Amino acid sequence: METISSSDSASSIAKVYSGSFTSSTSISMLPPKPKIFHGRESELADILKHFSRGTPRIAILGAGGMGKTSLAKAALHHQEIIAKYDQSRFFVASDGASSKVELANLIGAHLGMKPRKDLTSAVLQHFLEAPPTLLILDNLETVWEPVHSRKEIEEFLSLLTDIPSLALMITMRGAERPSKVQWTRPFLLPLKPLSQEAARKMFIDIAEDRHTMEEMDQVLALTDNMPLSIILLAHVVDAQGCNSTLMRWQEERTSVISRGNSPRSNLELSISFSLASPRITSMPQSKELLSLLAILPDGLSDVELKQSAFPIEDILGCKMALLRTALAYSDDQKRMKALVPIREYMASLWPPKDRMVRPLLMHYHELLQSYYKAQGTRPAAFFIDRVIRNHTNMQNTLQHGLHEGYPDLIPSIYCVCDLNRFDHMTRKGVLPLMEQIPALLPYTGDKRLNVYFITEAFLASRLTPISQPEEMMATALKCLNYVNDPGLQAAFHRAVGFYYFHRSNDTLTAMKHCQYALHLAQSTGNTREQSYALYRLSHMSFTIGDYTAGIGYAHDEQRVARMSGNMHAEAGGLCNEALCLQALGDYHGCIPVIERA
Repeated sequence: METISSSDSASSIAKVYSGSFTSSTSISMLPPKPKIFHGRESELADILKHFSRGTPRIAILGAGGMGKTSLAKAALHHQEIIAKYDQSRFFVASDGASSKVELANLIGAHLGMKPRKDLTSAVLQHFLEAPPTLLILDNLETVWEPVHSRKEIEEFLSLLTDIPSLALMITMRGAERPSKVQWTRPFLLPLKPLSQEAARKMFIDIAEDRHTMEEMDQVLALTDNMPLSIILLAHVVDAQGCNSTLMRWQEERTSVISRGNSPRSNLELSISFSLASPRITSMPQSKELLSLLAILPDGLSDVELKQSAFPIEDILGCKMALLRTALAYSDDQKRMKALVPIREYMASLWPPKDRMVRPLLMHYHELLQSYYKAQGTRPAAFFIDRVIRNHTNMQNTLQHGLHEGYPDLIPSIYCVCDLNRFDHMTRKGVLPLMEQIPALLPYTGDKRLNVYFITEAFLASRLTPISQPEEMMATALKCLNYVNDPGLQAAFHRAVGFYYFHRSNDTLTAMKHCQYALHLAQSTGNTREQSYALYRLSHMSFTIGDYTAGIGYAHDEQRVARMSGNMHAEAGGLCNEALCLQALGDYHGCIPVIERA
């Protein structure tokens, strides 16, 4: 055992000294000041403020590639720091150590100490006797993260910070500070992406300002303003131009900026280092959660994490692992998100599995159904907010399932139709995913789904044209012979009436379909479809100048809407009544109706 220990110690010393230095030579050559440095003025000012008040202990945290080392170097070379510490400034790259002894020996090498088995005591004694000193330990997570070495590293840091004249600054991936150290307050918050202005300045420093603002912002959108991504992409743009770079990104994604052999020159390598963190490997399902975030740019709230019933045992623990390593972050709305470069990397190399996406699909389907059930009532606002917050998430989740053979193809198509309805009802337009549905319907063998899709296509026809309306109507009518769903049948005829009114200017045919829809809804007591059909009939009557009939339909709509508590439908009926009263010249009767609406 003693022989093995001696061998390990020799190896440790060799790693630090590597035969290049004599016993009296220090390897502490300070790294240069960063030539390109933008957007961290506030953080640098906070660091300098701490130094002006005493001997601080500062942890610079953040995701890989967020500019932690650059900020530390900028502080190292600031005039106030030079004036205070002069020759007593040491910058130690800690990623060359794998234990407390190796870290101490590495620091000792920077101090010019003779190689020894364990320089821990000598290093501490040196700083005790030295003048005021600044020690920066860069990339400390490499030696701190492994569970077997974490305790001794934290104890060593504690001993260092017990020295009154020693200022300590560390940089670490993640959002977690080592314990056993009284870090100077207020803490420096984990670094966030740069502002758009700072990102543009960094881009221009490398690729010059010969590109338009629009081109520049298109490229920066791929980086989420992560400094490392900006630097690497800007170099590609400098060589190949914006358009070529954007085209390459569509094909190669993050591999465009992953050519180097160091985490500082290779984005994918930088991300892979974070994924190899013991904080991630100890919670292996956290990688599955991150793969899911790859298709969820809107992020996830804690409520959604719980309600979606993902097949992850300790989902909040996995969330914390991602936050601690800064592979994910919590935005101002407390939604967990991942930056664009990390999402692109995961989507390319670790795409989410179907078993992870399926619970989310079902959750979104239920959310949209809940909205339609509550439509026109006060609770609807809650569901509208939830849908808006998850809108891009929904599109990406649905896109994942729109292909032949997908086990949840049918609910995916239903959900596409529901989200499309939400979009055109809230004036957001129509969903591009709708264009993919006709080619997929034959694989479902579901006649009700065919009618559901065709109904939605006609309801959205005011915003997007229908190429073969007569053929689609015939298909739906044929399918309805096998579908016992009066509510859907009423909705279909109402949608066809809507189409004839807005697209064909055939008001009489439109009214016939809406009257049949009203008949179907009344025969089954479907108040929701009744109010929709009555609204259309009232508005059409106003359009053709039959104001008395329009008022009658409007009164019926208000009555039915009140029965179902649908305030939105009631307001629509009041508006139609007001239009008819105004057309009749009854301004005195019109005003209170408008006020009530």
